[in-house]
Amino acid sequence: MLNSLNLDQLRVFVAINDHGSFSAAARQLHRAQSAVSNAIVNLETALGTTLFDRSGWKPQLTDHGYSLLVDAREVLARADQFKARALRLTQGLEAELSVVLDVMFPTVQLVDLVARFQQTFPGVVLRLCTEVLGGVPERVLTGEYDLGVQGSLPDIAPGLTSHILPEIAIVPVAAASHPLMGQRKISNDMLREYTQIVLTDHSGRTAGRTFSVYSNRQILTADLGSKYAMLRAGLGWGFMPRSFVEEDLGAARLIELDLAERQPRNQSMPLFLIRRDSDPLGPAGRWVVDTLTQAVTISKDLP
Repeated sequence: MLNSLNLDQLRVFVAINDHGSFSAAARQLHRAQSAVSNAIVNLETALGTTLFDRSGWKPQLTDHGYSLLVDAREVLARADQFKARALRLTQGLEAELSVVLDVMFPTVQLVDLVARFQQTFPGVVLRLCTEVLGGVPERVLTGEYDLGVQGSLPDIAPGLTSHILPEIAIVPVAAASHPLMGQRKISNDMLREYTQIVLTDHSGRTAGRTFSVYSNRQILTADLGSKYAMLRAGLGWGFMPRSFVEEDLGAARLIELDLAERQPRNQSMPLFLIRRDSDPLGPAGRWVVDTLTQAVTISKDLP
């Protein structure tokens, strides 16, 4: 009999409970009271249980009715979500949006972006991934991801459209126990003698190229978290986003190194929002582009 159960019956069930009587539910639903009564009788028959005790002047939920009311509300809520999502899809809204981000992208900014995205597009699945150097454009160009936030790598590959984002500050750091701690105007020759922890690219797009690498002795990793842990452990020195190590610098767990020569490349890192030229974005994708690039507009307007 459960095959005869339908959403309309569940709506009547909930309405009777919420409005206190069959007649009040009928008025709320713009139905005849007999239609409301028949809907509940049919629902009880389909379920094989009594939902309301009708012996008094006001219908009261039975124990089974009380238990099933929670499920009925959940089914109706999911059905409403289903219909709303179907409507959005027919209007061009993406079912899923995927974004690949450079590991240097500030975590605080990412969390804020995701929180605002969820509020604006609650029915769109957001898929995120982090990559290093050429890994970001690689995943966008192959179509695996819709958008990318490219850092580290300064070149924009053919086939991609880019939008400039605010740069992020980069600092050379080492643990407080590191031999370079306390040194003034550290020369490049001195840096070469100490192990540098370097982010490496496994995409192949930067083969034969290095970025802000000084030391002859290196530890290579494609993960910013492991680089951070090795820096904290005193296993080497390296460049990190200031936002990532701000607390460590304040607590003197990491020390900013005083380099004699700092090129613009290792003082700040440009970020670019990238997407494929050939694929138009839907409303959620355009919202991400507008939200991230808005910060550039605001910074230009500030005195």
